[in-house]
Amino acid sequence: MTIRIGSGVDFHQLAEGRELWLGGILVPHSKGAVGHSDADVLLHAICDAMLGAACLGDIGVHFPDTSMEFKGIDSKILLQRTSKLIKDEGYEVVNIDSTLCLQAPKIKPFVPQMQEAIAGILGITVKDVSIKATTTEQLGFVGREEGVVAYASVLLRGV
Repeated sequence: MTIRIGSGVDFHQLAEGRELWLGGILVPHSKGAVGHSDADVLLHAICDAMLGAACLGDIGVHFPDTSMEFKGIDSKILLQRTSKLIKDEGYEVVNIDSTLCLQAPKIKPFVPQMQEAIAGILGITVKDVSIKATTTEQLGFVGREEGVVAYASVLLRGV
């Protein structure tokens, strides 16, 4: 059996009057992420980790921000398409470990919904989707609430 690991990271600027999509769900907040798609940093980091583990490049290769096809797209669709890409290569997701870095809002109440959304798309259990969150103790652009960052590690196995 082949086992492969991948890591992903994504950054997005935060701005007033935008929706904040994280882990496939809308999180109430006064600021939201700016991006070509819905700017869901967590799903983007997971996509990058999956693609990296399968040696398929990155999210920008498959879903470029220069393409109008992806303008405003729901990142859950990107995750679905990424899942198909890795399945076409003969892999499936074993588990995900991820971390969101943002000063506000507090993420803990939303984690179960995020886990359900991600697990449902990938056909894995919520116990296979770890989502943690941390602040940067008011340091840097994350601490000043100018941006949000997500990191993800994904383990794939050959099927």
